Amino acid sequence: MIDTPRPSALFLTGFLLMATTVAAAQEKPSALPATAPPADAAEEGKPAPYDQRLIRLAEILGSVHYLRNLCLDQLEDGWRRSTQELIEKEAAGEPKRRERITAAFNRGYRTFASVYTKCTEPATMAEERYRAEGATLASEIVARFGN
Repeated sequence: MIDTPRPSALFLTGFLLMATTVAAAQEKPSALPATAPPADAAEEGKPAPYDQRLIRLAEILGSVHYLRNLCLDQLEDGWRRSTQELIEKEAAGEPKRRERITAAFNRGYRTFASVYTKCTEPATMAEERYRAEGATLASEIVARFGN
């Protein structure tokens, strides 16, 4: 079986990250800058060539999800939903891969939850930088591994 990446979920996530980065930059001009088809059970142990980047992207999405909800007046669930869509498209039928991506999202969330309990300037700066890193990472994955 030949693995071909499914960049649609990554493109969607990257687009969301880039769009919010641009929107945040327009709102706060003084801010600092900051996929594979389901595998057979026998092939599940073989990671996709972009899995490390995908894991990092999931961590970033978890971090951004926590920080945005910490600093916004109303709760936002878009980052968690985007990650869920990414997991469904990238790891359908691959329970171990699904677990790794989910664990990465949760790790990113918990990392910032253990440090920030209220919105501060460093929390806002971290959120902006993570969104920028996530947008860059998603674009690189799509550009390199997309069809």
